[in-house]
Amino acid sequence: MIAIDNILLSDDIIAEEFACNLNACKGACCYEGDFGAPLEDSELATLEAVYPAVKPFLRQEGIDVIEREGLYKYYDAAEENGTTLIEGKACVFAIKDELGRWLCGIEAAYRAGKIDWKKPLSCHLYPIRIDEYETYHAVNYDTWSICSPACEAGKQQKIKVYQFAKDALIRKYGLDFYEKLDGYAQLQNQKQQNNK
Repeated sequence: MIAIDNILLSDDIIAEEFACNLNACKGACCYEGDFGAPLEDSELATLEAVYPAVKPFLRQEGIDVIEREGLYKYYDAAEENGTTLIEGKACVFAIKDELGRWLCGIEAAYRAGKIDWKKPLSCHLYPIRIDEYETYHAVNYDTWSICSPACEAGKQQKIKVYQFAKDALIRKYGLDFYEKLDGYAQLQNQKQQNNK
């Protein structure tokens, strides 16, 4: 376990390797699972504000569900708000590109310069998941079989989980936090090299 201020991180975050391979998984995390993308309370209003600009990027199927069921819902089993799903599968914001890969419609609007919010933090952070408690945050590496190609790509490219999620971790906790984490990881790596 790694402790930085009130943030406790699993050792897996600096030990395991990960790099999304969309050509292999086809963006399965956008259409697999039992719950929508987890949303922080502060993101609910943001999602509502950006929706008019995001809507032109979405599939009609997603728009229809949003108009019927809303942008997000509370999932009792997960005990949190998440994006709405289409028939319990694909996220309403999931779109397909010309290669048949599932992508985020919110991020498409962001990349087109229509909004300044990239996507929900939980999606940006993945495969990292954060549980927030009263006095600390627990930061863990979430393993999922659909991400096997990402684990293989991470090994080939020598990218650790925390490095893959660098921008998202900085977005959540700031640059100073990330530099502390990176410094600790580099120190651990050096120790391992010295012990070989």
